Amino acid sequence: MSDVFKQSYRLGRQIGRGCYSAVFKCVSIASRESYAVKIIEKSKLTTPSDRRCLETEAKLTSIAAAGNPGAVQLHDVFEDDDALYLVLDFCPGPDLLDMMYYGAPLPESKTAAIAIDLMEIIAACHRNGVAHRDVSPTNILFDSDCRLRLADFGSAEAFENGGRPLEGTVGIPLYMAPEMIAGEGHSEKVDVWSAGVVLYVLLGRQTPFSGITDEQTLHAVRTQDLQFPPETFPSLSPEAKDLITKMLTKDPTMRLTAEEVLGHPWIVTTKKNRGSSRLEEELEETFNMLCHGYKVWCFN
Repeated sequence: MSDVFKQSYRLGRQIGRGCYSAVFKCVSIASRESYAVKIIEKSKLTTPSDRRCLETEAKLTSIAAAGNPGAVQLHDVFEDDDALYLVLDFCPGPDLLDMMYYGAPLPESKTAAIAIDLMEIIAACHRNGVAHRDVSPTNILFDSDCRLRLADFGSAEAFENGGRPLEGTVGIPLYMAPEMIAGEGHSEKVDVWSAGVVLYVLLGRQTPFSGITDEQTLHAVRTQDLQFPPETFPSLSPEAKDLITKMLTKDPTMRLTAEEVLGHPWIVTTKKNRGSSRLEEELEETFNMLCHGYKVWCFN
């Protein structure tokens, strides 16, 4: 454990784990504010790609979060011979996976409101020249005020419009874009694909492409046609179906950009209605119900 880190923060319980890292709650000794610290273990980074992520994650997290409060913010960085320590916003609420599995099915109005928050964050990342490349329910968190936050830029890449294609295969198979799976160069539009899968799952409680194994899932993403079974989507509006279809277009040149998603009629209509007290009260009730149990556990 970094001596410099221990001089500034008190380490708490573990709240998450990845392939190369563990995430702990920590408390600033000076301010007593709660944060999360992601500790990336250098010994587990065995490939050049892994080591490159170690070198770029802090930088890209900061770039993505500039003027983008929905992205998890980076507060401190420490490094020693064994690990890199990233001190980040603490988000004690449930992640979107918890909402999908433990909450009641969401109607279109609530799903569209979540879509607005998510796509505004992704669009801001893209304006800042950062592709997240791992948009999935486990990386979509809720903070102590139950506001949606996008976390974990460990797979992110910087890009320039008209620049070289991005490379590599990262993320969760269920949410990977077909061009990434194919090993072709890809763009920031892989984030739009992943967000489209998230919306499909929120509305239908099942994934659009899946298999028993990861290999079967990856094959399904590349080859299966998008469908909306009536028994799964008994009352899906034409506008919602149109947006998801345009986000899950296999040809990335025909897929919507994040900014274009925000201009879609389904999103625009929700934005117009978003100020209504009824919709805001419904969203607050949903989030508070899911966050309550997590607050009791995380804040102790």
